[in-house]
This record gives sequence, structure tokens and C-alpha cells, in this order.
Amino acid sequence: MTYDEAVAALEGATRFGIHPSLDGIRALTEALGRPQDSYACVQVTGTNGKSSVTRLTAALLASQGLRSAAYTSPHLVEYAERMEVGGAPVGEADFARAAEAALAAASAVSSREDFTEFELLTAAALWLFREAGVESACLEVGMGGRWDATSVVTPAVAVVTGVGLDHTERLGATVEEIAADKSHVVKSGSVAVLGPGTAEVAGILKERAAGVGARVVTVGASGADVTYAVTSGPDRPGGMLSMSVGGSLGAYDALDLVAPSYQAPNVATAVAAAEAALGRALAPGPARGALAAVRFPGRFELVRDEPAVVLDGAHNPQAAAVLAGAVREAFGEERPLFVLGVLADKDAEGIVAALAPVAAGFVVTRPESPRALRATELAAVVERIAGVRPDVASDVPEALRTAETSGRPFVVTGSLYTAGEARALLLRESSPHGDPPAT
Repeated sequence: MTYDEAVAALEGATRFGIHPSLDGIRALTEALGRPQDSYACVQVTGTNGKSSVTRLTAALLASQGLRSAAYTSPHLVEYAERMEVGGAPVGEADFARAAEAALAAASAVSSREDFTEFELLTAAALWLFREAGVESACLEVGMGGRWDATSVVTPAVAVVTGVGLDHTERLGATVEEIAADKSHVVKSGSVAVLGPGTAEVAGILKERAAGVGARVVTVGASGADVTYAVTSGPDRPGGMLSMSVGGSLGAYDALDLVAPSYQAPNVATAVAAAEAALGRALAPGPARGALAAVRFPGRFELVRDEPAVVLDGAHNPQAAAVLAGAVREAFGEERPLFVLGVLADKDAEGIVAALAPVAAGFVVTRPESPRALRATELAAVVERIAGVRPDVASDVPEALRTAETSGRPFVVTGSLYTAGEARALLLRESSPHGDPPAT
């Protein structure tokens, strides 16, 4: 099976379905010989920050001598981005092999044809990590926790970065209901790491941990098992964050990475997860080196200078508010344009309200997703909430051209689909040979 054939087969599955059961993924992994039992797992859920924490934890574990892997979603440009081994996305040939193994398992275990794309991808990743000799796999939850395909694993470390209102149609109408769903990543034998964004629902998560006998490690700016402090934040897009972390097993200062200050709690959460996975303090020197090398595709990612062009996949009001803070920090008094494309099932009003105070204006568009909100509908939201009339572009390429003609810096956001399309276009343009973008 070629890479293109693998992608076509995956896209032919139920793209955005969700099964309120783990039966499907269990059947797939049983047919594959339970690959998840071959390595330790760190499972990461949360409304925001889970991709970053997954990548950071994998990088920290690799710095301590483990062969680590990361499984994240969704991809920005190419499917193969979702699976990383040793800090780099797997090659197309390996991705195709993994997809072929998962599809063969699906055919072998049942005549049913409704395995979701995410179930197949998760099975493929778990299989590939075993084949690659991975010792520790960091797995980002797709949605929630109780019925997510990644919950086929029994994680050594279960991380909840934070809980906010998102996917309410699936997970519940209140943060308490959503927290209860996410709490199911914590299982007997796990260490539960509770990030700073869990404070409001800590009681629910701790009750789950107590019920399964899991030890709890809390993360916060103060008064927690693991604490952190920002020494200095970036004064420009693409600038450096300096911080320190007081871990539960060790202390780490002079941690520098290319990121906005909003990544500080994610770094601390990843340190807590890595310590819990290792059962010891991290070697500080290698940890510093790993963090300095980490990049966050689609998370306040600077892809062009003069004027600055930043990509950020903020897709809910909570993430948009964090993005607005990063814009204030990096741009100072200058206000960028926002190229905005949002999915129809997201809180577009809340996203616009969070961004409006730091925006010079908006260019609204529709990313290539059947779930995307029409640009004209988004324009009406911007006009109603922000009190300004945005430029309307029929697609992301047109939106980028419109923003570029302004001569102003701009931020592409509202969805990882919007950010991913823009990333592919902008980095391809900047490559002298038109090569596809690296992640």
C-alpha cells in the first residue's frame, strides 16, 4: 500500500464519527497483538494544551535516554505528522505500513465497515510504535477521555491539562460533565497529573483518582506539587520564553524555549508527567537542551518575518483568550490583522470577542472542511461582536492574499484546519524549490 492509498483508505472511513464504546479499538488492537502492552504510555487529555504537552513530554523523555514517540491530532498538512518517533514525524512508507496493518486488522476482526478514521489511526500508531522499538509513547486524546480510542491503553501517567467548554454536544453541557468524561483517562496503576487548568474541577478528577487508587500530582503557579515561574517572556513573535519549574522530584531553572508565555504551564505539566513516567528527577542539562529544540507547529508559530505572519490553531474562546494574551506580549502596541476561519460547531462569537481587543481588523474565510462555517456567516458574527466589517474571502488562499496586501502583520487562527492550510501555502511559497513544509 502506498502513502496516497493509505490516506485515501483512511479518508474513506467514518471521518468524524465517535463510538460511545471502546469495543472497536479493542478489537483492532487485539488483532494486532496488543501493541500498546509493549511500552509505557502517557495519555494526555484536556480542552487546550494537550498537543503541546504531548510533544513536550515526549521530548523530555527522549532527553533522558528513552526511545519516545508522540501521537497527536489533527494534522496540519500531512497525516504522517500525527505519529512521531524520536522527535520527528514518521516517513510516508512507515505511515503506509502502519495504516495497512490497521486496515487489515479491521477486515480480519469484523465485517463491519464503520471503524472511525481515528480508531484506525490510533491502532496504526500503536502498532507502528511497537515496530519502532518505542519505550514510552505519549498519546494525545482526540476528544474527552471515556470513549476516546486512545483509552484502549492503561497509561502509566494520565494527564489532564485543563477543562473548559468544548465539544459540548458530545461531552456534556457543563465543565463538571466534561471533567467527568475526561477523568476516565485515569486508571488503576496510573499517576494522575492535573494541570493548572483543572483547578475548577479538581474535586471531580481527584475523586476519580481516589476511586481507582491513582496517585495525584498537581501543577500550578503556586501551592501545587509542581510549580513554575516565568523569568521573561518574548518581546516579539518567535521570541524566547525563559522560566523555571519546581518539580516534585527535582528543580529546573534556566529553561528556555521558543514560545509565548502561555506555554509555561504546559512545560511544567510536561515536567510533572516526565518525572512521573521516570519515577525520578530529570537530568537538568539534557532537559534544557530538549526544550530549547522543541517547536510547536500551528501554535503561535512564526512562519514569516517583516511583516510577521503567525499561525495559531485556537478554536474555542478559552484558547482565543490565551492567543490574545500572546499577541499583547509579542506585538506590544502594534495590532495585527486576524485571518479567521472557524468550524460551524465552535463558539465563533466567543472566539471573536476574545480576539477583537487586540485586532486591527479581520479577514474571514472558510477552510477546506465540511464542518466549516461559511465565510459570510462568520462575517456577520464579526460585525455583530467586534463592531467592524471584515474582508470576506472565499477560501484560505484568497484570505492570505488579502492580508498580505495590507502590509500589516497578521495572525491566522480560528481552527487547526485554517492554520494548517495557511501553513502549507506559506511555507511552500518560502521554499526555493516549492518543497512541502516540514513540521
